[in-house]
Amino acid sequence: MAQTVKRAFKFRFYPTPGQAEELARTFGCVRLVYNKALDERTRAFTQQGRRISYAESSAALTEWKRSEGLAFLAEVSCVPLQQALRHLQGAFANFFARRAGYPVFKSRKRSRLSAEYTRSAFRWRDGRLTLAKMDGPLNIVWSRPLPEGAEPSTVTVSRDAAGRWFVSILCEGRIRPLDPVENTVGVDAGITALVTLSTGEKIINPRHERTARRKVARAQRGLARKEKGSANRAKARLRLARAHARVADRRNDHLHQVSTRLVRENQVIAVEDLAVGNLVKNRSLARAISDAGWRELRRMLEYKAAWYGRQLVVIDRFFPSSKLCSACGAIQRSMPLTVREWECACGVVHDRDVNAARNILAAGLAER
Repeated sequence: MAQTVKRAFKFRFYPTPGQAEELARTFGCVRLVYNKALDERTRAFTQQGRRISYAESSAALTEWKRSEGLAFLAEVSCVPLQQALRHLQGAFANFFARRAGYPVFKSRKRSRLSAEYTRSAFRWRDGRLTLAKMDGPLNIVWSRPLPEGAEPSTVTVSRDAAGRWFVSILCEGRIRPLDPVENTVGVDAGITALVTLSTGEKIINPRHERTARRKVARAQRGLARKEKGSANRAKARLRLARAHARVADRRNDHLHQVSTRLVRENQVIAVEDLAVGNLVKNRSLARAISDAGWRELRRMLEYKAAWYGRQLVVIDRFFPSSKLCSACGAIQRSMPLTVREWECACGVVHDRDVNAARNILAAGLAER
C-alpha cells in the first residue's frame, strides 16, 4: 500500500543578476537575525538564568526592523527571517534535550548560504517558481520531474562554496513499497572495498578524494600564493571549492547507487553501528574513512528502507563480527587490521570481510 511521505527535490538554477542580488541580501539578513537572536538568548541565559522563547524572539525581530540601524531588514522577505528564528528554536530544543551541542554563530565566510521560504512567500504556478520580492520565476534546470500533482510546501534556496545555486523543493508524494523478496544481506563497511556483502561480493571503493588529491592540492597551493583580499584570491578560492564539490558530488552519486541497489534487492539489510566519529580520530585512517562516506551510506539506507518497505537492522558496534567464526562460532582472541584472511581451529579459512558480513547478517536475523 502506497504511503504519503514528504520528500525534498533539489535542483540547480541560474538566477538573473537582480535575483542573485536579492538572494545575497536575504542570506545576509538571515545570518544577522540568527546571530543577533542567538546572542540575546545566550546573554539572557548566562546573566539572568532564563530562556527566551520563539515568541519573544519574533517580537524582538519586529522591533529590530523599526530601529534606524536595522531598518534594512524590512527590505527583504520576512518569511526567511522568521524561519531563521524557528531553526534557532529547534537548535536550542535539541541542545536542552542533549541531542546536540550548543548552537554556534553563523560565519560570514561559511561555505553554504541558505534561506527558507514557506508557502506564503512563493508562488507556484504551471511548474514555475517565483519567490517573494522577485518579479520573475527562477530559471530552474528540471533534472527530474516532481511527483504528479505535487504542491511545494517549503522552498529552500542555497548557494554553495563553489558558487552554484540550488533550490530544494519540499512536497508530499506517494511512494509504493517494493514487492517483497526473500533475499537478506549483511553489510560490512570497509576501505579497500566500500562494502562487503554476506554473499561474498565486494563493492569497490572509488576513493574519489584520493583520485582528485593532486588537483585539489594544486588548487590549495594556488590559493595560498594569492594576496588576501585580492580578486585573484577570490578566483583561486572558487577553483578550490569547485574541486572539492566535484569530489563530494561523485561520492554521493556512488553512495546513492549502492544504497538503492541494496534496498531493491534485499528485504532485510543488516549493518554495524559504527562509531565513525571515534574512528576518524585515527590519523592513519581518518582521510580514507571520511572519503568512504560510511555515515552517509547508513543514512541513505535508513530512509530508503523506510520508504520502500524494507527492514534495516543495526547491530551493536561491540559485536565481534571479525573475530567470530561464521562456521563454528569460535571467537579469536585478537584480529589485527593487517590480517585479511585467517583459518579457524575448525579448519575453515575465512576472508576477514566476508566472514564479518555473514556474522552481521546472522546477528541481524536473530534480532528481528
